[in-house]
Amino acid sequence: MMSEEHRETGTGWPEPEKPARPSGPASEPDPRPDAPDPDELSPLAPSEREAEDPPAGDAPDGSATATAKSVSRRLTSAGAMIAVLLALLGFTLVVQLKTTSTDPTLAATREEDLVRISSDLDSRERRLRQDIAALEESQRQLRSGEQGRAAALEEATRRADELGILAGTLPAVGPGLSVRFEGGEKALASTRILDAVQELRGAGAEAMQIAGADGTAVRIIASTYFVDGQGGGLVVDGRRLSGPYTVLVIGDPATMRTALNIPGGVVASVTDAGGNVIVEDREAVEVSQLHAPIKLEHARPVS
Repeated sequence: MMSEEHRETGTGWPEPEKPARPSGPASEPDPRPDAPDPDELSPLAPSEREAEDPPAGDAPDGSATATAKSVSRRLTSAGAMIAVLLALLGFTLVVQLKTTSTDPTLAATREEDLVRISSDLDSRERRLRQDIAALEESQRQLRSGEQGRAAALEEATRRADELGILAGTLPAVGPGLSVRFEGGEKALASTRILDAVQELRGAGAEAMQIAGADGTAVRIIASTYFVDGQGGGLVVDGRRLSGPYTVLVIGDPATMRTALNIPGGVVASVTDAGGNVIVEDREAVEVSQLHAPIKLEHARPVS
């Protein structure tokens, strides 16, 4: 006969006993009537629990999948970090390029470098020129001696000759004019002859002398004076001359002729007074009359 328990199951077999819950606080049922099921308090959703706890038969494949997912998550994190670093690097490069292209200090520095190079070249050129000048001076000193003394003597002689011609102590020869004054006393007054001498000096005359009708000549220098003589004639530096008068002058013929013939000048004034002026160009005018050296009583050269 079946026992009472067998009849309750309807199978004719005794109902198997349910395994007891583990003892402890975590497995004890919550005495509150509205307490939720402990399984519902799990932090993972049922689908996540299924993903973490695969069936027993799929345990090896599930473990490989979990490992692959973990590696994939690590790779994704590393890629994100690399991307961030690359972005920071690019931003830094862009900022640096903008700063370099707009930095006025860098441009000023480059210009200063160019100026410094140019200054160095100029300084080098000046030093080379100084060296050249020093070498040339040394060469002149080495070549000095007899040649140097000869050159100095030649220069001194030339200067003395020029001063002798200007002072009237040396004869002179060169191109110039022969100016002949003819006429009455009013036409050949001392003032008209003096005006002619001044015009010739202003035109560049370098040496002059005046001669009278009898051939008496006087050298004209800076201190020469002209006055009318008593009873006619002309007194030049104390010597009496009678007309007509001839002035020999050395200088540029064209310039001196133009000076004499200017409107209202020497030729015009003598002509208006009833006289005549005859001007002749000469390739070689000889001024041979000499003036006695002047003895200075007061003037001295400045030491």
